[in-house]
Amino acid sequence: MMFGRSERGKPPVEPVTLKILVAGGFGVGKTTLVGAVSEIKPLRTEELLSEAGRPLDDTRGVEGKHTTTVAMDFGRITLREDLVLYLFGTPGQDRFWFLWDELATGALGAVVLADTRRLEDCFAAVDYFERRSIPFVVGVNCFEGSARYPADDVRQALDLDSDVPVLLCDAREKDTVKEVLIGVVEHAVAVGARRRQPATT
Repeated sequence: MMFGRSERGKPPVEPVTLKILVAGGFGVGKTTLVGAVSEIKPLRTEELLSEAGRPLDDTRGVEGKHTTTVAMDFGRITLREDLVLYLFGTPGQDRFWFLWDELATGALGAVVLADTRRLEDCFAAVDYFERRSIPFVVGVNCFEGSARYPADDVRQALDLDSDVPVLLCDAREKDTVKEVLIGVVEHAVAVGARRRQPATT
C-alpha cells in the first residue's frame, strides 16, 4: 500500500516506516508528546486513577494528574515523503512493565522523556534501553516553573554515555518534539553504522 505523497507526474513513494518508543516516568508527558506531534488522532489507553492504585502511583509533583496510560499511546508522523515514524508511548508505572518487551520489539530507537524535578523517575527507562542496546535520546521536558539545567548537567546526573544526545523540549510543542524525534533517528543511524564497522585488531 502506498502512503507517500508524490509530485504530479511522478510515481507515489512508498515510505520507510520506523518504530520509535516514548518512555519515561509516571506523569512525565509521554501521552502529551505523542498527541502534540501525531498527524492522526492518537490512540490512547488512559484510565482514571483509582483509589486502589493510590498506594502504587506516586503523584508528587504531578498532583493535577487524574488519568494514566494502561497499555500504550500510538501516533504517526511523516518526517519526509519517504520517512514515517510510528510512535508508541509506554505506560509509566512499574506494574505495566510487562508490556515493554512487546512494545520494544522492532523499535529503531527511543525517547526517554525526563522531568528535572523528578529525574530519578527515568532511571529505569534508561537502564531498560541500555541493557537491550536500543539507541535512545533523553528529551528533557521543560515544564513551566521547573528549573532549567544545561544538557551536560542532566547527562552527568543520569550517568549517560557521552554519545547519548540530551535534548530540551516542550512535549506540548510540535516543533520541539519533531527535533527530538529527528535526533532519535539520527542517533540510531549513527549507532547502527558504528555496530556494522569491522572490529580492528
